[in-house]
Amino acid sequence: MIALDALVRLCPPPAEPPPAVDWAQAERALGVALPTDYKQLVETYGDGIFDDTIWLLVPGSAYSACDLHAQTTERDEILTNLWEFEAKPVGLLEAGARVLPWAFEEGTGAFLYWLARPGQHPDEWTVLYNEGRGPLWEHHGMGCLAFLLAVLTGTAETEYFGYLYEVLKPMEHRFATADQTLGAPRP
Repeated sequence: MIALDALVRLCPPPAEPPPAVDWAQAERALGVALPTDYKQLVETYGDGIFDDTIWLLVPGSAYSACDLHAQTTERDEILTNLWEFEAKPVGLLEAGARVLPWAFEEGTGAFLYWLARPGQHPDEWTVLYNEGRGPLWEHHGMGCLAFLLAVLTGTAETEYFGYLYEVLKPMEHRFATADQTLGAPRP
């Protein structure tokens, strides 16, 4: 809760709570349990974008681009095809290891994944960043909430997201819901 409290102070969540997620159903559909910090993020913020940069994926989002299940299916297919001719990241060479997307970077094709290893509790999953339009993967030995907080505070040791401080230079951090950013979903 300490990281979530710090994130909420840094980047206030929407005034209206996001819709509740049926976590049991979401996890059944994915075939895995999900990390506690991710559930806290979703329950606090819902689907949307941090600092016009990082989109949070949510189970059951009305927008396919923000839907955890839709993006998991799509990314699985894309990566399966990619790895027919490109090497997998080292962490995925372990039998049974897989990646699951939890966020993506606006306008870049880059995704943030969990590295899920066999026998590992979801709260121990770490973050992998894939630049999306290239073969580079960057591993971060922390969960999604800690990584998001590190990116927003400029303390993440990453080759990416530097433009947040070099170009955007946010004085205040902002979260905008998917509805605010994309407009009301079509029925």
